[in-house]
Amino acid sequence: MSMAKRLFDLLLSLAGLLLLSPLMLAVAAWIKLDSPGPVFFRQERVGRFGVPFRIHKFRTMTHGGAGSLLTVGADARITRAGAFLRRSKLDELPQLIDVLLGSMSLVGPRPEVPRYVAMYPQTLRDKVLSVRPGITDVASIEYRDENDLLARAADPEREYVNVVMPAKLALAAHYVDHASLRFDMQLILKTMRLIWWGDR
Repeated sequence: MSMAKRLFDLLLSLAGLLLLSPLMLAVAAWIKLDSPGPVFFRQERVGRFGVPFRIHKFRTMTHGGAGSLLTVGADARITRAGAFLRRSKLDELPQLIDVLLGSMSLVGPRPEVPRYVAMYPQTLRDKVLSVRPGITDVASIEYRDENDLLARAADPEREYVNVVMPAKLALAAHYVDHASLRFDMQLILKTMRLIWWGDR
């Protein structure tokens, strides 16, 4: 499965980067015109076997602004272009680079920052980090409205750590136990359907 999955990731990420390069160049130009700062946002995440890597995303926030690791509701740091990129999930496209480089997979548990990985229960930590993190997974689909959910909480970080993160970890563990190329393709198609057509 591992070798077949890696080949699957390589072929689809390369094809995606080639086919989507005009769109990605247009998005990059929009970001530069919309606000000062770099095109890409890079942040340390925890990868397979606990090895850290720097994830690629299109920048959706003002450059250099400090703040919470969590993005909650209508965060004032989000730029005009960034609001659209987040809503449409286009900010995630540069992660195809991470898939090509081998830091990520198309499908797998979403990579987390070290602060929150340190809070994982040890047994779940080992299981979830036994596979490459992914651009999409079951938790990404189930918690696609996570920002709005946290915005309704009295203490967003407490809600994330005590409620959302354990639920996402359980879904990630379920993925690891049932991973297959067929399951991956189902999740990719479901993700694309949700992005293009919403809940229909």
